[in-house]
Amino acid sequence: QVQLVESGGGLVQAGGSLRLSCAASGRTFSNFCTGWFRQAPGKEREFVAGIRWSDAITKYADSVKGRFTISRDNAKNTVDLQMNSLKPEDTAIYYCASRIGLLLRTPNDYDYWGQGTQVTVSS
Repeated sequence: QVQLVESGGGLVQAGGSLRLSCAASGRTFSNFCTGWFRQAPGKEREFVAGIRWSDAITKYADSVKGRFTISRDNAKNTVDLQMNSLKPEDTAIYYCASRIGLLLRTPNDYDYWGQGTQVTVSS
């Protein structure tokens, strides 16, 4: 079993930065992928960024490219999401999720989920 715990959410003004962290515990795998997703009120959960643990290959949603950076620390079993130049439309609950195998963008393809952390960007 894998447990994921997010931290680092909060309230920030537009243009500001936040860093989210996802800590994994329990059983982990060398071919893990971890993704960050977000869900705003009334909207579907969407892919934000993902990383493959083995070689740090990354993917980003177009809406966050150039502003967000995902990284991992295999020794600590953590995956961070550095969010810069935040916009009000980035407001959402952010979730990290993991799966074994390919780095995918669809939430239903992920097996393990954290509880989420709220990010609010004020204008």
